[in-house]
Amino acid sequence: MAELLRTHPLEAWRADFERLPGTVGITVEPYVAVVDVRLGTVGAEASAALGVDLPTAPNTWVPTGTGRAVWLGPDEWLLTSTTETPEELEARVRAAVLPLGGSATDVSAQRIGLRLTGARVRDVLAKGCSIDLHPRVFGRGSSAQTTLGQAGVVLLALSDSADDHVVLVRSSFAGYLADWLLDAALEFTSVPLTHDR
Repeated sequence: MAELLRTHPLEAWRADFERLPGTVGITVEPYVAVVDVRLGTVGAEASAALGVDLPTAPNTWVPTGTGRAVWLGPDEWLLTSTTETPEELEARVRAAVLPLGGSATDVSAQRIGLRLTGARVRDVLAKGCSIDLHPRVFGRGSSAQTTLGQAGVVLLALSDSADDHVVLVRSSFAGYLADWLLDAALEFTSVPLTHDR
């Protein structure tokens, strides 16, 4: 049987992303394993079982060593791993939370990550996002489920200076959002973008 080549849904946008100036950088994040965790009670027992303290403050995320733990709701989190396969992460997390009455579901194919860096990133995001992105309010460790250019996203702040964010968007909206971000960034670049897709 022939080997199937894994192609990123945003492969056709990479050249345009690479032409953007340093003031607005967009890069496609590599594939990562992602598990949606549902757990009613979070405490020392859950932290010990998972090997990570899940964030309990609304709209926050924490690094986990090999990924991130993102608060989605009072009983829901996204856990990511750059070193485990989706199957390995799901099995490990499920084994940890099942005895505590929780659940774990692999959602690795559900979202695409885009990293936005540079001095004008907040300006680009503000064109299509109504939340306050000022670093005093949305600094490192902040997250939000919001809309960006009418696409539902999870937005993560990676720095306290508003110049480094990750946008998690559903795979089916990734192309639309990539086009939207390129259009929003045009104001800050003199380089023509092709949009040959």
